Parts: sequence; C-alpha cells; structure tokens
Amino acid sequence: MVLMLPPDSARKWRTHELELVEVVADQVAVALSHAAILEESMRARDLLMEQNIALDAARREAEMAICARNDFLAVMNHEMRTPMKAIVSLSSLLLETTLTAEQRLMIETILKSSDFLVTLTNDVLDISKLGNGSLELDIAPFNLHAAFTDVVNLIKPVAACKRLSVMVSLAPELPSCAIGDRKRLMQIMLNVAGNSIKFTKEGHISIAASIARPDSLRDPYASNLHPVPSDGSFYLVVQVKDTGCGIGPEDMAHTFRKFAHGENATTKLHNGNGLGLALSRRFVGLMQGDIWLESEGVGKGCTATFFVKLGTPKKKPNANANPRRMMAPLQPSNGAGGHGADALSISIMDGDARAPRARYQSIA
Repeated sequence: MVLMLPPDSARKWRTHELELVEVVADQVAVALSHAAILEESMRARDLLMEQNIALDAARREAEMAICARNDFLAVMNHEMRTPMKAIVSLSSLLLETTLTAEQRLMIETILKSSDFLVTLTNDVLDISKLGNGSLELDIAPFNLHAAFTDVVNLIKPVAACKRLSVMVSLAPELPSCAIGDRKRLMQIMLNVAGNSIKFTKEGHISIAASIARPDSLRDPYASNLHPVPSDGSFYLVVQVKDTGCGIGPEDMAHTFRKFAHGENATTKLHNGNGLGLALSRRFVGLMQGDIWLESEGVGKGCTATFFVKLGTPKKKPNANANPRRMMAPLQPSNGAGGHGADALSISIMDGDARAPRARYQSIA
C-alpha cells in the first residue's frame, strides 16, 4: 500500500490509516524475523549434517580399531599360551625333583610369574570381548563336583608356595551335574580364590558351595536382588573366606572396578592387574547372579560370596562315559563346623615330603 500526498497538502492522517500502517509494519517485521530464523535453522541443519558425517566416520574408525585390537589380542593370547604352558608344566615337574632351597625359591617365582602373565593376557582378552558384546556363554552339561576339584588342583601350586591350607566343603544337596558355562564358572572361582590367596600371608582359604534358597541370600549392597529358583534350574552359591589382610571401608566401593587397587599399605605390597574381580562381576551378571565382598576391616580377613543360575540336567550322565572327569564319591562328614554336620567335604592330601604342598582339609 502506497499513500502519496503533495508536500504542501494540508491533509492529516486519519486514525484508521495509521492503524493500517502499523499492522503492515508489524507483518513486515514478523516476515523478516521468520526469514532470519529460517536462515539460521538451515545453517544449523547443514552444520549438524556435517557433524553427523564426521561422527559416523569416527565411529567406523573406532570400530575398525577395536576389531584390530581384539584380533591382535586374540592372536597374542594364542601365541603366548603354548610357550607359557610349557614353562608352567616344566617348572611344576622341576618342583617334584630334589632341589636346594634357593633353587626351589627360584622355580616357585617362575611359577607365580607365569601364572600372573597367563591371567593377565586372558583377562585383557575377556575385557575386550565384554566391551564389544562379543562374549557369549557356552551353555552345556558339565560335572559340577569335578569343576570344584579342577579349581582346587589349579590353585594348589600357588597355595603351596605360601604354605596355606585350602579347605573345601560341598553341601549334600548340591547336584553332581549341572547345565551352564563350566569355563566361566571356573574362571570366577579361580579369580575369587586366587585373590584370597594373593592377599593371605598365613592361615587358610575356605571354599563352601551349596544351593541358594529363596530369601536366604542377598547382596547387602543391593537388597532388592535375591535368587529365586525355578523349574529346571537352581542357584549355586559359593563363599570363599580367607584370613588375609581384609578390606577397609574406604576400599570396599572400588574392589570391582577395573585396574582398582586398595589404598592401605598392606594391599599395596601385592602386585595385580585389577581385572579379576571386575571380570568376575561381569561373568556373574551374564549368569543371572551377583557377587559381593564382606570384611570387618583391615587385618580381619575377607569373605567373597557369589551366586549364579545353573540348569538341572533332565537325565543323569553315564558315570562310565568319562571316568577321568568324575570325582571320587563324597561321604558325609560328622565333624563340627560352621556349615553343619550334614555338609560334604573334599579332602586331598599331598604326600610328597620333599616339597611343601597345600593341605586340603574339610571344614565340615
């Protein structure tokens, strides 16, 4: 709208004309504002698209780097396993020969260092698999009692070096066979028991296994979680107690973090990669369970408890199918102990008088 008046005109603006001009001016201002907003949004859209393209490229590069790292770790783990097994096996055989005290000490150091290196490489590989979600449980029937025997045999050399007694107790209701990931279950037990041995200077380590009942066991730090068995499955609960250095309240919250170490002076004396308990928690989570530690304080020992869900086989396996894997029949123990007179126990004694060995005693 254009209104033209001569310069010498005496005509005055009327009210409705002024209102009309104001309305047109407001509309022009709104249109200009919308145009500016549209231009700004288009610039923001273009910038967001550029950032998305850059992020997508960075994600692909990161995925390629992770795959390359995992491939490298897998190859290194495989290549290191054979020579490390030879070192451990030959060192163990050397311990069975007649040695001087100095020679025995050196071979025991080789065994402990080899065990640490194997554990470190395996833990790093498992952490990588857990990080990218490629780790899956290998569910199959297995001999549960034999798994405990294998764990005891594996921790035997380390406990023998420190002259610690290892006591194992299996509850009478614990089935001899179960369905689950035997390898990961053993890895959890080895990590927890190995951690107890590492931080125990003298005394003993006790391992007790039973079936968890509803509301009978719960994590004090996660009170809403407790095992509830169902048809065809049960919850295995394992407690590992030691007479070691214990854990202070300030360190309890950090025990399951990767590369975590306690702050007290006793804990700092021990080397470790800080991955064992972190891995154990992840494995326990995959097996629909939980794990926690309890300690009355520094110097008062520690109790590690975990439970995992296992399946119950429909048919009992043939006892003659693989006799090497089967344990000797367990007999009820009549002795007094913290787990009652009905508990079953494993008692294995090493009779070689030439070298110190771990004692396996009943705690039932």
